[in-house]
Amino acid sequence: MEIREATESDTEAIRTIAHDSLNSTYTAFLAEETIDEAIEQWYGDSFVDDLADDRVVFLVAEDDDEIVAFSQSELVGQQSNMGHLLWLHVHPDHRDGGTGVRLLVRTRETLLEEGADGIQCFVLEDNEVGNEFYRSHGFEQAGQREVEIGSKTFTENVYVESDLESGEWGAIDEVTTDGETVYVSYGEAARGSKSPFYTAYRTENREERYAWFCGNCESIDNAMDAMGRIECNNCGNRRKATRWDASYL
Repeated sequence: MEIREATESDTEAIRTIAHDSLNSTYTAFLAEETIDEAIEQWYGDSFVDDLADDRVVFLVAEDDDEIVAFSQSELVGQQSNMGHLLWLHVHPDHRDGGTGVRLLVRTRETLLEEGADGIQCFVLEDNEVGNEFYRSHGFEQAGQREVEIGSKTFTENVYVESDLESGEWGAIDEVTTDGETVYVSYGEAARGSKSPFYTAYRTENREERYAWFCGNCESIDNAMDAMGRIECNNCGNRRKATRWDASYL
């Protein structure tokens, strides 16, 4: 799976994913005409301008060259930036495979790299699946706000990262890779040359650290040497040494 910045050529795929995602999850509390109005409002003529805005972060996830998900975020504030993750949509045919949490992780990392001091996520109050998604991946509800969708007003729940005082972020993903099932802790990351490496555990309770999960190619086929260097044998992603080599002293 590749996660990258959206381009103008992705517009139709994004509109389709938004339409199918909203219609599969939101029709219990959003009328079909409201969904159509919202898609035209967000991904219509003004969409190209949004992509060009340097305070907007639009990412798409591709699987076998097909766009299957996207996230829409923005940086707000002047002195102290806050990253707002406004929408994260995965096409209904590609859910339950870890796409959502991996896109969430990459969106969070991108917002922080762009200067965000913190991350807030927004999900409609009536979207039970969406609320559980954020609660299950390191966020806790901190408040509510009103949002206009089409010509109607709805209530959104606001989520912030939990465990900030401990410096850990609680997103855990069950991943099957290289023939093994591991639990990837996205709050325990090491910077790599292509993408971060994440700590992988044998069990969900994180009692037994097992390997490093490469965020670039999603492999655990890698190794760390005595200097703290990590190299992925699959894609060449590297982490530099974490301390001085004695031979250079």
